[in-house]
Parts: sequence; C-alpha cells; structure tokens
Amino acid sequence: MASAKLYDFNGDPKGTIDLPAGIFDGTVNRPVLYDAIRMYMANRRRGTAKTKERSEVSYSTRKPYRQKGTGRARAGMRSSPIWKGGGTVFGPHNRDYRYAIPKKMKRLALKSALVDKGGSESVVIVEGLQMEEPKTKRFNDFLGGVGLGEKKILFVADSFDENIYKSMRNLPGVEFILSRDINAYEVLRADVLLFTKEALSTLEEVFSS
Repeated sequence: MASAKLYDFNGDPKGTIDLPAGIFDGTVNRPVLYDAIRMYMANRRRGTAKTKERSEVSYSTRKPYRQKGTGRARAGMRSSPIWKGGGTVFGPHNRDYRYAIPKKMKRLALKSALVDKGGSESVVIVEGLQMEEPKTKRFNDFLGGVGLGEKKILFVADSFDENIYKSMRNLPGVEFILSRDINAYEVLRADVLLFTKEALSTLEEVFSS
C-alpha cells in the first residue's frame, strides 16, 4: 500500500498516512494516459493560426498589365500567390482541435497518474492549513520546511479558500486546483502532489461512487 508523509502547517512531521488503495494502488495504464494527455493538450490549443488566400489579400482585382506584347508572363491580378505580397497557398486556417475521450478513460487515466505519483513517493499531506490573511512568505516557509521549495507543486484542496490561494499564487511552480477538478494532465505536470487531508477524503469519496 502506498503511503505519504504527513505534516502540519508549521512544517513539523506527523508521521505517515496510508493512501486510499482504491486510488493509489494498481498499475499504470500508459496507453490510456497517452490518450488523455493528448486530449488535454489538444483542448488547450486556440487554433487561431490564419493566412490570407488570394481572394482575401487587399489588392485591386485590376489586371496589372496587358495580356500580350510586353514580353512578360501573363498576369491576372496582383494577389496571385506567385507575386510578392500575394495570397498564401495551402496556408493554415482557423480550426477547432478539441475532441473528447470516454469518461471511463478519463477516470482510468487519472487513477493511473495518481498511482504513478503514489508509487514514486511524490504525494505529501498537510493538515491544519488555515490562514487568517494572505501571506505568501508564510506559505513559502512551509514549503521550504518540508523540502518542497524547489519543486513543481500541485496543491489540491477540497474547497476554495481565498487567503490560501492568494498566499501561493505568486510562488513559482505552485499551482492550485480543487479535488473535484483534478485531472491526469495536471497531476503528471507536477513533481509533487500536496493534498490537504480534506481533499484526500473528498477524492476518495468520488472514486468510491
């Protein structure tokens, strides 16, 4: 069974805690993980790349010069792709890269990502996390105290707390996410998953349903 180190918000170790077997025990399904990450990355693309074709270039449609007698090649309009400043042939157009995979595959991919983190001892639990006001230094001192100061961290909470969010949002490499929004892409991007005890319980309830 996978386990994680438990700390209080002062950075003092409180032992270890067994991670829920239904979430962190199992095998990593790499093909499903690949499909899920590919989907998340594709859905983040804006697809706004666009070039102008010959009909969209801002040129007059007037014939540049007469058809015969000049000794030059025939030309119909200045917007021709073979002219400087003319339209682009086969250029990119606005498109939607989004696509979806089945919910069961998303869930399996998330479980595989969590199993991977649990097996590599990249999960840390914090208890008693409360802040009366936003204090970035306070949160940074906690991360340094538990040895996470230089790592890329995904902080997982069960509910949104403005003081906690404001305390971490300016720290480089620290991301905030709610347990109900966690996904395989964000899990794999992080070096360490930092859970509150409440968020871990919420995630266990979701997987047991």
